Amino acid sequence: MTGNARELAESFDLERLTPEFYVNPYPTYRALRDNAPVKRLPNGSYFLTRYDDLVTAYKSTKAFSSDKKKEFSPKYGDSFLYEHHTTSLVFNDPPAHTRVRRLIMGALSPRAIAAMEPDLIRLIDGLLDAIAAKGKIELIEDFASAIPVEVIGNLLDVPHDERGPLRDWSLAILGALEPVISSGQFARGNKAVKDFLAYLETLVERRRTKPGNPERDVLTRLIQGEENGERLTEKELLHNCIFLLNAGHETTTNLIGNGLVTLLLYPEEKQRLISQPDLIKTAIEEMLRYESSNQLGNRMIVDEVELGGIRMPAGTPVTLCIGAANRDPAQFPDPERFDIARTPNRHLAFGTGAHQCAGMALARLEGAIAISRFLARFPNYALAGEPTRGGRVRFRGYLSVPCDANP
Repeated sequence: MTGNARELAESFDLERLTPEFYVNPYPTYRALRDNAPVKRLPNGSYFLTRYDDLVTAYKSTKAFSSDKKKEFSPKYGDSFLYEHHTTSLVFNDPPAHTRVRRLIMGALSPRAIAAMEPDLIRLIDGLLDAIAAKGKIELIEDFASAIPVEVIGNLLDVPHDERGPLRDWSLAILGALEPVISSGQFARGNKAVKDFLAYLETLVERRRTKPGNPERDVLTRLIQGEENGERLTEKELLHNCIFLLNAGHETTTNLIGNGLVTLLLYPEEKQRLISQPDLIKTAIEEMLRYESSNQLGNRMIVDEVELGGIRMPAGTPVTLCIGAANRDPAQFPDPERFDIARTPNRHLAFGTGAHQCAGMALARLEGAIAISRFLARFPNYALAGEPTRGGRVRFRGYLSVPCDANP
């Protein structure tokens, strides 16, 4: 087994992944952590899999840059995708990152999120009523993906009859972030950014004419800026609205979908959560750790860095493997075990440091309400066919999960 693991680590290439890897990447991650935790890939970049190394990279913003202009230029050229992914919050360093994050966080305060709970419960109960009427459902389309699209749509106050394209735009834009993309993926992602920008221009124009309540409407808050006069440029405003949808949609969809499928794979833990519903908070943290919605992050070395005795020169791209770090036995005892009461659980599903996810409190709330109410309503739910993975390495989730709510 050790020999196989060493071969697996030696042959690993992020740009040449096997079908088996997409189904279950964790044996490869384990092999890399044990045999090549700072792995130099054929393209000259490095792939990090240890928990402590990821924390170092997340917290050392001066040495590990989030700015993607240099890295994305050859991948996207002069395109809408390039403009988007080099303008959005997540792919920028301070002070630009700090300024944009502060404006967004103002609209995602604990008080603002607490005020969303009654509407969130109504939304989820309405979806559960529809599921009860149908019986056999598609878990992602009918439930997991329907929740965050509505929540982010409400945050930006997008009219309900205009929300139809949001999910497909998000999937196309985030799909273009995969390590290797086809010309078709590039074209779809580019068109999605273009169409999304065109839509947002009209939405912003309407909102400037008729502002909403900045305490609840993130778009109005971003338009108006801070009291000290701090405002986003028009380009920053539009692209960070796209970012908000993408960040809040895909990861939360995956949290809910991954969580409900994982519970089916561990029936004892499912029963434990049904009989002890107060464990939902620790259960959500374990779902985030065990099947992280976002599996990979990226940084660029600014100044030469040494990790694990390996020197990485300035200008070197680095991939941070969240999925591997979240199963590092140095941080998590018995990491391959799914334990809904695990504590402490300092997973990196939301990153850490300056770039820790701005919407993590909202994602946790959505996940907790969605999964706990689904379990209370349909405790005997079961798969009604083989789930289909999303076929992506950066974002781990399901495209389709046929399900019988009342078998």
